[in-house]
Amino acid sequence: MSFAPWSKDAALVVLATLRDEEGPVLLALQALQREFGYVDKEAVGLVADYFNKSRADVHGVLTFYHDLLTSAPGDNQISVCVAEACQAVGSRDLEKQVKAKFGDEVHDGYCYGNCALGPSAMVNGCIIGRASLDKIAKARR
Repeated sequence: MSFAPWSKDAALVVLATLRDEEGPVLLALQALQREFGYVDKEAVGLVADYFNKSRADVHGVLTFYHDLLTSAPGDNQISVCVAEACQAVGSRDLEKQVKAKFGDEVHDGYCYGNCALGPSAMVNGCIIGRASLDKIAKARR
């Protein structure tokens, strides 16, 4: 997946599409991440100013949602669901194995709506049901 390089001007274009949305902070952070692959530290002030919110409000949203990244992603983005249903079928053990093998590529995930096929993982935007270390390794680039 290829992302645009971060720039304030490009970010303002993204924010302009959300001008009339309700609850724009989360939507704005998600849109910026879709465009740039992560939410740059400069975006906190930019989003706050654009939507007349405090920097603390924007920072709170950014740090609450684990799927929002604050640094550029590597070639692979891997997350293992650690919500309750997946934990019940071993996702915490799977997460430890995946982190041991792939390190910084791995992040916690929270419910992909694939509970019936847990444990679930996401590799580069693709959901994997009944995830295993082998399935995750094969899905990497």
